[in-house]
Amino acid sequence: MLKIARTNPAVGVVILGPAQHGPSLHFRVYVAGGMSEAPRGAATYEPTMEVYDSEDDAWRIVGSVPVEFAVRLTVWTPNESVYSKGVLYWMTSARAYSIMGFEIRSNKWQELSVHMADKLEFATLAQLNGRLTLVGGTSGGDACVWELDERHAWCLKEKMPVELTRRILGGKASWATTKCVRGDGAICLYRDLASGMAVWREVGERGRWEWFWVEGFCSIKGKRVQNLPIKGVLIHPNLAPSCAFSKQR
Repeated sequence: MLKIARTNPAVGVVILGPAQHGPSLHFRVYVAGGMSEAPRGAATYEPTMEVYDSEDDAWRIVGSVPVEFAVRLTVWTPNESVYSKGVLYWMTSARAYSIMGFEIRSNKWQELSVHMADKLEFATLAQLNGRLTLVGGTSGGDACVWELDERHAWCLKEKMPVELTRRILGGKASWATTKCVRGDGAICLYRDLASGMAVWREVGERGRWEWFWVEGFCSIKGKRVQNLPIKGVLIHPNLAPSCAFSKQR
């Protein structure tokens, strides 16, 4: 269990490689900020970072969190983190957007600026080919993909084609309800269950990326399905048995 009980913290997972014993992976779960109990039944922002290591099967406190970071990580950060080159990143959703970073070797915090932070209507982080990547859309403008270079500067990587922009916005002028699912080799943008999805993914063996359109999900066996806002996740198929199946054997 956590050393300090807390609610609504920022959570990040780092895969370190194969476990020393058994077929599973060696991973760490990082928990930062959140609300903890204060004297007289009150609550306070928790200025600590805890980590769970799968090799040790234990939680430990690894450092402090600046109070202003703890507030933003608790209130303005969705539980979506990205790990790139030794740093665990979270996007804060308060306008203007900003990025909190935690370097896992030094246990030090950093803050990164977001390109066009005050103009983006939605923004999310991804990791492509080891680099930190920013995906966002501006009011009345395009959805773009930026990449963080070695100088910590954002460089434009790709723009969504005009036709896909029209299809995903569905006649609206705002990107505010757009959601993003990202994984190794793919970035998917969508609004809801029925409106379709724009996918930018790697094709071939030369690192070439292309845009595709995936139609929305409207019916099952001819019966109309209610259109709902959804939150998606990419799951890569593999032949490894799941924990549920393993326990039944």
